[in-house]
Amino acid sequence: MTTKKPYQNFLTNLHQAASTIKLSKSALERLEKPEHIHEFEIEFETDKGVKKQVSGYRVQHNSARGPYKGGIRFHHEADLNEVKALAALMSLKCSVVNIPLGGGKGGITINPKELSQSELERMSRAYFRLGTEQGVFGVNKDIPAPDVYTNPQIMAWMMDEHEKALGYKSPGVITGKPLEIGGSLGRSYATSQGGFFILQKYLQTIKKKPSQTTIAIQGFGNAGAYFAEIAHKAGCKIIAVSDSKGGVRHQEGAFEIHKLHEYKKAGGSLRGNFCEGDKCDITKMNQEKVHVVSNEELLHLDVDVLVLAALDGVIHTDNADKIKAKSILELANGPVTPEADSILEKKNINVIPDILANAGGVTVSYFEWVQNRSGDVWEENHVNEKLKKIMENAFDDLIKIKTDYKVPYRQAAFILGIERIVNAMELRGQI
Repeated sequence: MTTKKPYQNFLTNLHQAASTIKLSKSALERLEKPEHIHEFEIEFETDKGVKKQVSGYRVQHNSARGPYKGGIRFHHEADLNEVKALAALMSLKCSVVNIPLGGGKGGITINPKELSQSELERMSRAYFRLGTEQGVFGVNKDIPAPDVYTNPQIMAWMMDEHEKALGYKSPGVITGKPLEIGGSLGRSYATSQGGFFILQKYLQTIKKKPSQTTIAIQGFGNAGAYFAEIAHKAGCKIIAVSDSKGGVRHQEGAFEIHKLHEYKKAGGSLRGNFCEGDKCDITKMNQEKVHVVSNEELLHLDVDVLVLAALDGVIHTDNADKIKAKSILELANGPVTPEADSILEKKNINVIPDILANAGGVTVSYFEWVQNRSGDVWEENHVNEKLKKIMENAFDDLIKIKTDYKVPYRQAAFILGIERIVNAMELRGQI
C-alpha cells in the first residue's frame, strides 16, 4: 500500500478545486494553513503511581463560519499531519452541509487499549484541562466530539473536567455525550443515517431503487453496522461485509443483518465465526451460504455500491484499477486517495466523498450543541427530520455545482465548501 500522506491529499484536492474556480491567492493561502496548532505534553499518573507523558494535539483550521468543531482521537499512529488534515476536512464538511461551524481536530498519540479505565480517565481529564486552561476549548470557541477510540464516557469526563476548571456548567463544550448529561437522541447512528440519506438522493439521480441496489461494506464497526441496518431496512441488498479480521460474502443473495451480528458475536469477528487461522469450516459456511473474503477481496466485488467505513487510504494507485463497484460511498475519512480518484474517474466510477457522505455525525453534533445552548431536548424523529433536510439540501447544492463546472463529486464538494468559507472570510474582511 502507498505511504499515507493525509495533509498532502487534502492540499491536492484543495488546489484542484481552487484552480477550477480561479480562487484568489490570498484565499487559497488562508485555506492551506490552520489558524492555530496546539501541541501538548500531557502528564498523568498510571495505576502504579508512575508519571506518564504522552503527546497531544488540537488543530483549529478555520473559524470564519463559526466555532471550531471536530473529534478527538486516541491512537498510537495519531500525529500532527493526520490531525491537520482532518481539521481542514472538518472545515469543508461543516461548510458543505451549511452548518455555522468551522473545522478542528484533536488527538493523543497512544494506544488506549494499553490503559486501564482509571488511567484512560486521568489522561482524558489531563488533556482537556490543559486545553481549557490554555483557552483552546470553549462552548463558543472549539467544541470537540468522539472520534477513533473515544466515546461518550470519555466526552463526559472531559466535559466534567472543563466545568471544574470554569467553575460553572457548560455542557455545550462537548458533543457526543451520554444522553443523561446533555447528549442528543439520534447521535449514535447519525453518521450512518446521514450517509444513507445521501445514498437515497444519489440513487434517485441514477434512477435506481434501493431494492435493486447491491451493497458491500468494508468496516463493520459503529458506522458500518448502523449503515447496514438502515440500508437493509430500506430494501437494499447487503451482499458482503468485513471488519478488521476479514469478511463474509453471501453465496446466493443478501444477508439478514441480525445474522451478521450473530457471526461477529459468536466468533469475535465476521470471519472468525467460520475460520480459525487458515482453517475454515466449509460445511458450516455452506449451511449459512457464506464465503469468507479478505478486506482486499471485498473491495474488488462487483456491486452497485461499495461503502468504505473503515480506514483512510484503502483505495490507492495499486488497487484502484481492480475496483468493479459502480459507485463508492465514503463513510470513513479519506478512504480514497487523490491518485485513485483519477483512476476511478476514468473507469466512470462515481465517488460520493466523505465531506458530504459522512457529515451526518457533525450535523447531529451541531444539533446537540444547539440543544445544550437553548436548554431544549429534541425528540428523535425531529432530529432525523432535520438531518434529512440538511443532507438532502447539501446534495442538491453539490449537484448544481457538479453540473455547472462539469466536475466529479469530490471536486464539486470541495468547491461548495470552499466558496462558502471564502464568502464568510470576505464578509469579515479577512481577505
